[in-house]
Amino acid sequence: MRSRPRALRPAALLLAPVVVLAGCVSTDGSRSPAPSASVGANEREVRGVEPRVLLAHEGGLTLLDASTGRTVHEERRAGFLRLSDAGDGRHVVVADGDVFRVYDTGIERQPHGDHDHAFEYTPGLTDVEYPAAHAGHVVPHEGTTALFGDGDGSIQLVPTEQIGSDVAPVRRMTTPAPHHGVAVPVGGGVLTTHGTEEARSSVRLVRDGKVLASTDDCTGVHGEAAAAPDADGDVVLFGCEDGPIVFRDGGFHKVPVKDAYARTGNAAGSPASPVVLTDYKVDPDADPVERTTRVALVDTRTDRLRLVDLGSSYWFRSLGRSADGDGVVLTDDGSLAVVDVDAATVTRRIPVIAPWREKDDWQQPGPVLRVVGDTAFVTDAEKRELVVTDLGTGKVTARHALEHTPVEMVAVSGEAPHDHDH
Repeated sequence: MRSRPRALRPAALLLAPVVVLAGCVSTDGSRSPAPSASVGANEREVRGVEPRVLLAHEGGLTLLDASTGRTVHEERRAGFLRLSDAGDGRHVVVADGDVFRVYDTGIERQPHGDHDHAFEYTPGLTDVEYPAAHAGHVVPHEGTTALFGDGDGSIQLVPTEQIGSDVAPVRRMTTPAPHHGVAVPVGGGVLTTHGTEEARSSVRLVRDGKVLASTDDCTGVHGEAAAAPDADGDVVLFGCEDGPIVFRDGGFHKVPVKDAYARTGNAAGSPASPVVLTDYKVDPDADPVERTTRVALVDTRTDRLRLVDLGSSYWFRSLGRSADGDGVVLTDDGSLAVVDVDAATVTRRIPVIAPWREKDDWQQPGPVLRVVGDTAFVTDAEKRELVVTDLGTGKVTARHALEHTPVEMVAVSGEAPHDHDH
């Protein structure tokens, strides 16, 4: 696979206790084959590229051209596959049991002065693998993509620009105990959750094996989101069951809440905004799920949390952010609620799919929202449809029929996200 070098950020070079090459060792310890000569190869420069959408469904993966709905590639694979944006605008990380696999969507846009160059490649599931027991959260941040293994507490740090390369350097860390956790690369090291399968309430900043800052004030820690950085560096929110915590200025800050139980487990941040959008649940005994209608807006500058009632419920695959930082929430009345996160108000509702109801089992197919720039991609699992919406105009621009019932989705534009100046 051809790779064009880009400048590595300092965060990609912080931890180097172990360096291995991706795609060299399989889950059983044997050496895996080199990536297929076809996937990721056959580079050709084109006039431009359209966004692509990768869907996971029973039986495998399907890659679509988002503008036409045309099937670009299909991959047959058994099992429940989780999809995560790799962070480079081109690749998708597929959590498949005890391994993270890398899917190449086959599009890339590279800035060149005052214009871009666009390239296409042969798409598909590569042979690049990152073994991890119970492969879980994937977080790209500051030029590094962190892969967290829930079954062994492992953290693998890969330069984002090399995530699909079989010679990518991998830096490894291990948390004290396996748990459902997450790691976030930051300029001063790595933020990572600590705990066990039974309980977790700690987040630490670790660099070169040393703990530089920590907190134990995050009961049931789950989920994260990066906000716009401040003058002193990275700002990251972690969800908790008693109000979130914010990492800022090299330390942790607790966000006060009025409810005794206030779970903020799923969050959406934006490099254009210091405010993080999160879910907000107050019933610890909800059976099977709490269908909340309120979202929380956390100002990471002041540690202030405000609630906005959307009038309709949503679920964990419903949260997104627009290019300018507006909150976007897919509610069960079938609409996109656009939220001004500074004013804490809903400014627009855009009907996109039929009304739906959250399933009792989170692994069952339900609608998924992904936002790239000012384009919202929504799947309608019941109707087997992909709906494309322009958030600027508030108009649905395309409806594509799907062959399979979608479960997970990632949308890519071919272009890696840019930093914002503040």
